[in-house]
Amino acid sequence: MTIWNFGSINADCVYAVPHAPAPGETIAARALTHGLGGKGANQSVAAARAGATVHHIGGVGPDGQWAVDRLAAAGVNTAHVHPGDMPTGHAIITVADDGENTIVIFAGANAATSPARIAEALSGAAPDDLLLLQNETTCQVEAARIADEKGLRVVYSAAPFDAEAVRAVMPYVYLLVMNEGEAAALTAALGRDLADLDVPAILVTRGADGADWITPGTGERVSVPAPRVTPVDTTGAGDTFTGYLAAGLDTGHPPGEAMALAAAAAALQVQRPGAADAIPSRDEVDASRTD
Repeated sequence: MTIWNFGSINADCVYAVPHAPAPGETIAARALTHGLGGKGANQSVAAARAGATVHHIGGVGPDGQWAVDRLAAAGVNTAHVHPGDMPTGHAIITVADDGENTIVIFAGANAATSPARIAEALSGAAPDDLLLLQNETTCQVEAARIADEKGLRVVYSAAPFDAEAVRAVMPYVYLLVMNEGEAAALTAALGRDLADLDVPAILVTRGADGADWITPGTGERVSVPAPRVTPVDTTGAGDTFTGYLAAGLDTGHPPGEAMALAAAAAALQVQRPGAADAIPSRDEVDASRTD
């Protein structure tokens, strides 16, 4: 099968800082690096490095061919990444000594893809293919509806979190992916427990505490631990997890096995600086699981 990803593509500007700046505080960065990022691009790279066939749908600006080249070099099909007049999306990221980060994003070309272009890209999709979505683009509901009508399984990452965006896309979602903070915010906004939401499955990532797969209605829960590591940079860890998870599901692994694969990949990724550039290959992940 195939993974389709209508997702963001960003140029990441990453500043190494001693701690996250407080409101009104000015701090000096020790280093600046540039790399490929965006939740969409990160997930596409992760799924491709996990061994899946991945088609990315999105946009870049006149300054963005380098990002398309990076995606292609990672094994992602970029035929549906279109250049436009708006600048490529970018992110300003601070990474503190403990590996935690803060991120400010500018959508740019990520907000320029039309429903017609999404429909054209998905015309080659088949039933039971996966469509990955995140809240860093426009037209998420339209993309999810088109995919659902074609019989695709929609995997939606509710980040950056917005309760109304989640509410709008939920009727078409097969798997809703959130971290524990986003899950708490969603239950508060909707006034309902996760087990009562009207989606087939929910994944909650809990950082160093692992992840839970929840099946609403039945209340079934599958949990996996996270390998114990010392993080260098947590930027893109959740995207690495989601991309590897999607690849595992795409090849028929049950949730627990796909989650264990994803957890191993994320554990390697956080031990390296960067987002997409830090995502490990499948060989590296498999080797780490046999050590």
